[in-house]
Amino acid sequence: MKVLWLSNVLFPEVCKVLGVKVPVVGGWMYSGAKALLKESSELQLGIISFYDGHDLKIIDKKPVTYYLVPKKNIASYVGGVEECFVEIKKEFKPNITHIHGSEYPHSRAYINSCGIENVVLSIQGLVSIYAKYYFGGIKFIAPTLRDLLRSDSIKQQQKNMEQRGKMEIELLQNVKYFIGRTSWDKNHIWNNNPAANYFFCNETLREVFYTKEWRFSKCQPHSVFLSQAHYPIKGLHQVIKALSIVLNHFPKTIVYVAGNNFVSVPKYKRNGFASYINNLMDEYNVRKQFIFLGVLNEEQMVEQYLRANVFVCPSVIENSPNSVGEAQLLGTPCVASYVGGTMDMIIHKQTGLLYRFEEFSMLAEHMCNLFSDRQLCEEISRNGQDIAKKRHDPKKNAQNLLKIYQTISNQ
Repeated sequence: MKVLWLSNVLFPEVCKVLGVKVPVVGGWMYSGAKALLKESSELQLGIISFYDGHDLKIIDKKPVTYYLVPKKNIASYVGGVEECFVEIKKEFKPNITHIHGSEYPHSRAYINSCGIENVVLSIQGLVSIYAKYYFGGIKFIAPTLRDLLRSDSIKQQQKNMEQRGKMEIELLQNVKYFIGRTSWDKNHIWNNNPAANYFFCNETLREVFYTKEWRFSKCQPHSVFLSQAHYPIKGLHQVIKALSIVLNHFPKTIVYVAGNNFVSVPKYKRNGFASYINNLMDEYNVRKQFIFLGVLNEEQMVEQYLRANVFVCPSVIENSPNSVGEAQLLGTPCVASYVGGTMDMIIHKQTGLLYRFEEFSMLAEHMCNLFSDRQLCEEISRNGQDIAKKRHDPKKNAQNLLKIYQTISNQ
């Protein structure tokens, strides 16, 4: 069987050939491809991704053929990609085309140019829904001079996501086959395309997360880890409010944040959200409790999960956040907002703790309960790890995906 993937990230093999850094995002897709090829010796895999070049480039790394389409900005719909897609399809002759994600215009561009026959779309996030929550419940975020000069305020970012969302809805309404993994994404497929064929398949995560295990005795007491925080959807502002309560009970609490310190850059470089967070940190007197770690590779991410007393996913909306899966797979006790598909990943008080996004005092209480109760930490750690090992089983997920491909191919 010949399967053609459409991906928005460059795989490590390609990065080595191009001499560019391996992206810190999308590593789960590479792990999924490896598991798939391990499970089927007859599978031929073609992978389309995008690079900063001028011509269609083909890199043969049997049993994978990489097709690199020139496109500098994956968030924009530009001419040229459709012609490349037609050429790739004609050359590779896939039995199945698997589009990973609906968030970017190139997904719609593929079906516009190549049709929907034997095309399956797997849902990652849904920007048509995320755009509604872009401000994370914040009533107003004032644009800075930087925002105005770049036409890149938080409001403009929301509008850009809304535009991508319109293209996404057109895609959802036209594709016949979908792969999802939560009741939330299944609902939105049904809402947009009631006649669609929906297949359930979990994701395989990055390999290193299967090799380590969290231990209470080795974690840093009263420490919290956040895997993202740079825009309102990720809920940093709610953690700031919650932390002000936690400090009354555990005054030495520290929050480690993956990603660059967008808060402490010079004022002329700050966007509206960074300025808002700066003011909020001062209002709640918690600035010293936050440590930004910079961009982390997967090994460094593992190190932070293992060091944390608690991992928090405070987003206003998510489908099935890989960060929760990674934390559970390692055994790090999780607290997450009850939004989107997160409810399918965490059973409250068994495999993690859930709270309503707006109720930051509940987030604070959950953090304090885990800080003060080793038995609760270890119980949630053990249960979360058990369920995550089943959910993210590479062999099982690869077998399931192959069955989906075969089912679609036979119809």
